[in-house]
Amino acid sequence: MTGLADTLKECGAIKFGNFTLASGKKSDFYVDIKKASMNPEILKMIACRVRDLMETRSISGNYIACVALGGVPIAVSVSLETGLPLVIIRKESKEYGAKGQIVGEIEKGRSAILVEDVTTTGGSILKAIKILRDEGMVINHVITVVDRDEGAFKNLADADVRLTALVSIKELLKK
Repeated sequence: MTGLADTLKECGAIKFGNFTLASGKKSDFYVDIKKASMNPEILKMIACRVRDLMETRSISGNYIACVALGGVPIAVSVSLETGLPLVIIRKESKEYGAKGQIVGEIEKGRSAILVEDVTTTGGSILKAIKILRDEGMVINHVITVVDRDEGAFKNLADADVRLTALVSIKELLKK
């Protein structure tokens, strides 16, 4: 059975060149999980790995949450695999309609497991955690497909959130 790291490499999810990451950092490689999450077989593999991880490590919550846009396909597929309702956090409030940043019905005091495509410093996921916590949600765990090992583990730990990666950057960069 091919591992997830190998599958990500085979589908072209890792690219080499000069890139600016969401964190503002410069990098000579880019992890494009969107390339993988648009493939239904790979997306299903990711969702099943997240579901299995939740079961084996007793990671529980009332919702599956994500930050738009990269985490959406992953969160939708994990929601389908687990039966947990979905919550999406917009990067910015919309200026029309209900004008909120949270898509989905949430209840104060309930917990959400956030899923993310790639974590670097954890900046965007920390903003999402703050938004959810400000609404009375409990956030203790983030599951990312790939962690770039550039500070997200520590930054999330400082916010009392545990980060678990399905694939480490070391696995992806291995030849």
